[in-house]
Amino acid sequence: QVQLVESGGGLVQAGGSLRLSCAVSGSRAVIRMGWYRQAPGNQRELVARISSDGSTYYADSVKGRFTISRDNAKNTAYLQMNSLNADDTGVYYCNVLVRPTTLSFNEYWGPGTQVTVSA
Repeated sequence: QVQLVESGGGLVQAGGSLRLSCAVSGSRAVIRMGWYRQAPGNQRELVARISSDGSTYYADSVKGRFTISRDNAKNTAYLQMNSLNADDTGVYYCNVLVRPTTLSFNEYWGPGTQVTVSA
């Protein structure tokens, strides 16, 4: 059974930094890892993702401030968030795409971790 354990959220002042971690257990066939966030009253949005070949995607709102990385040996993804502002407040969800066989893909979500940026 695939499980995702997130950590690193919390309360930070504007301009500060946080580092989120997402550790995956139950599968070594993780081909893509990413972070989404959802602010109160808003839809969940993609923040950043990284593929198994190392290619990355960032939402325009976080480019230059956030960095996604992964440690394949630890099956863990990280999101380094710098220069945080109030618009970054929300629940951050880890998302992974697993390919258990050549013909199937499964998507999994973490429970979410709260990030609150105070002015």
